[in-house]
Amino acid sequence: MSIKNYKTLTWILTIAINGLIALSFFLPKFSSLKAYNFSVLPQLNAVLNGLTFISLIFALIAIKRKNMSIHKLFIFLAFSFTSFFLISYLIYHFTTPSTKYSGSDLFRYIYYFILLTHILLAIIIVPLALISIGLGLNNKIVEHRKITRWSMPIWLYVSLTGVIVYLMISPFYLK
Repeated sequence: MSIKNYKTLTWILTIAINGLIALSFFLPKFSSLKAYNFSVLPQLNAVLNGLTFISLIFALIAIKRKNMSIHKLFIFLAFSFTSFFLISYLIYHFTTPSTKYSGSDLFRYIYYFILLTHILLAIIIVPLALISIGLGLNNKIVEHRKITRWSMPIWLYVSLTGVIVYLMISPFYLK
């Protein structure tokens, strides 16, 4: 795939992914799926975020040791876990009402700060991760290194805060 086509695909995927996530909060929930119990999905999402974080750490260690094949393997795993997370996240939010955080004032401020930074950086990481992966796959190493100085810490932050957000909101899920 040419770089031009890859960039076009990256922006199409970025708009589609972020658009679907936004729609999942504003559209009515799919009532035809009420027969299914999706209550386990937030926990699964936290596990997938945790696995993404761990995979990214191992990818970082591998590349610091100049082990390109192991680095690629762990980036592939991180991307796969993130993709499964996205599917699970969309299923949950298209079918289940949002949960309101009901913790004390101090923890509410902390929760919403973490959530807000998580959301904003999650929007940004979509194109950054796709571009980083594309540059790496096309052996554009100089460009890949430049963008991963930003994409790796952001992706790590988003995956870790995804777990933290789950841990903070999980006591308030309807059972």
